[in-house]
Amino acid sequence: MSSTEVYQLNFGPITAHSFNKDRTQVAICPNNNEVQIYTKAGKSWNLIHTLAEHDKLITSIDWAPESNRLVTSSQDRNTYVWNLDETGEWKPTLVLLRINRAATFVRWSPNENKFAVASGARVIAICYFDEEHNWWTSKHLKKPIRSTVLSLDWHPNNTLLASGSADFKACVISAFIKGVDKRPPPTAWGEKFPFNTVLGEFSNGSGGWIHSVAFSPSGEALAFAGHDSEISIAYPGGAIKNIRLTGLPYLSLLWTSEDKIIAAGYDCAPVLFEKANEEWKLSRIIDAGKKKVMGESTAFNRFRDWDSKGRGGSEDSELNTIHQNTITSIRHYAGTRENVTHFSTSGLDGKLVTWDLESLENQFRNLKV
Repeated sequence: MSSTEVYQLNFGPITAHSFNKDRTQVAICPNNNEVQIYTKAGKSWNLIHTLAEHDKLITSIDWAPESNRLVTSSQDRNTYVWNLDETGEWKPTLVLLRINRAATFVRWSPNENKFAVASGARVIAICYFDEEHNWWTSKHLKKPIRSTVLSLDWHPNNTLLASGSADFKACVISAFIKGVDKRPPPTAWGEKFPFNTVLGEFSNGSGGWIHSVAFSPSGEALAFAGHDSEISIAYPGGAIKNIRLTGLPYLSLLWTSEDKIIAAGYDCAPVLFEKANEEWKLSRIIDAGKKKVMGESTAFNRFRDWDSKGRGGSEDSELNTIHQNTITSIRHYAGTRENVTHFSTSGLDGKLVTWDLESLENQFRNLKV
């Protein structure tokens, strides 16, 4: 595999994407009410399924690797669990969410026995299968949420849940459901986990709604990205490390190890943050081989030139990055949770890109020599 593989899956934006377990298929949300499933054929991807059950824009998607089930959330206030039947067709099952605003984000828990749905209704629906009634139902996390929930991430213990909201807060909350979950062992976040117990509430200090949250591989740290172009790493007990940036905000985060985080968003290129001597810092741009100066954002520089020079022709239209527009999501592609070797990104340019971290690291070292 080369250091990057670029696929133009859509001529419009890709809102979100998710791979199946063996990475032979990928499901994307092409910024409408459909899900498109592609299968890999050599060096290209072929469309094999289009799932159309929602009647408004699909906001998020997640593919459970072991059970091979898809879950989708939408602005139509609904969530569907999709199962592949014996005939090779995907069949939807409506989930009882009980929300009156858009569903904004969805993620399966590590054990795949439940999933969490964020919403604009100031609640998070924790959904699980009710064997007695043969349907997916939910319980609501309500406190301390004061605004639309924009992102979620599960702790490795399958019980704790991180949320990021438009109220400028990132929270760690217990999503333990009696009769569904086994009692987890104590963690750095606490020992007792009644449903909706708040185990941590954090703010980046300068005020920006939280676009993304992500637990570290051990679950003992929480990273979150705000619209104020700040990355924060929070620890149990309330300690926070803030990294103030001069570029545009990041929309998605991925821990690749206990001391490395990849972020991407409006600047159109993934970047690497590293921890050294107990301090976090912006290390470098991941988009190797592209001539790009870190500092002020490329978009800002371009618009400033247009204003000062009075031009904005085709010579200015192409960015010096693989993605030509905002990166909407980062997903783990290969390696373990503790050592991610490959990751994938999708963006508003309709591209799906897979990145080989080891090859990119080697390229970076060669450039320094």
